Amino acid sequence: MSERQRFIGELIAEAVALVIIIAFGDSVAAMIVLYDPSPYAHAYWGVAIAWGLAVAMAIYTTGAISGCHANPSVTLALWLFRGFPAKKVVPYIAAQVVGAFVGAAIVYALYGPVIDHFNLIHHALRDSPAGDSSAAVFFTHPGLAITPAHAFVDEVIITALLVFGIFAITEELNTQAPMANSAFAIGLLVALLGACFGNLEAWPMSGARDFGPRLFAYVAGWGREAIPGPLNYWWIPIVAPALGGIAGGFLYQRVVRPFLPRPEAK
Repeated sequence: MSERQRFIGELIAEAVALVIIIAFGDSVAAMIVLYDPSPYAHAYWGVAIAWGLAVAMAIYTTGAISGCHANPSVTLALWLFRGFPAKKVVPYIAAQVVGAFVGAAIVYALYGPVIDHFNLIHHALRDSPAGDSSAAVFFTHPGLAITPAHAFVDEVIITALLVFGIFAITEELNTQAPMANSAFAIGLLVALLGACFGNLEAWPMSGARDFGPRLFAYVAGWGREAIPGPLNYWWIPIVAPALGGIAGGFLYQRVVRPFLPRPEAK
């Protein structure tokens, strides 16, 4: 296989990873948003677990091909701190956004009639300045009492925790890292973050996870509700996770990694 063919395979794998994550993740969001009573109304841990398992499944499916970054924040951190080639950064991120867009389209194909029914009984319009809560199926938004400025800080911190954890789980020098089961461990990390922080802004942690479905929703009729979104929020889940990923990678590489045991020279 040529280098070009391998690279194309990597991009396809990154797109497929996001298709898997969004197809499952936004579907569980549909379950909690569109149904009354929601099956997850008093069991939010189930939502967090579903997202975590979706991430684990994506890694199991595509990790051997591309490493399954599945997140621009991870791609940026790997480039800055673990030698990922600079020339692959933008193509990887573009593939992730495309995959997230397709994943959202799959969710819409499944839940379109339920969305229409939800909007009908709530007298809601998709492209409405007042907001349409069915849009929460696809992309993230600030929760109770959260301003966009506070959301920005939250998303930097939460994504830093994510990338810090991923670096620890995948660290070759870390004798406690679950090497053979890193996909499951990363899935549990995503679930843990969701269980702890999900109600703040639906824990985006990834510009692709938010922007791909947001772009689909814009095309599918949500218009201004998607982009720019209420309070011009659309850019925050792109920029804040990117900064958080860099911060998390930096902290791990500078604070933890220097003190890990090294193999003795022979």
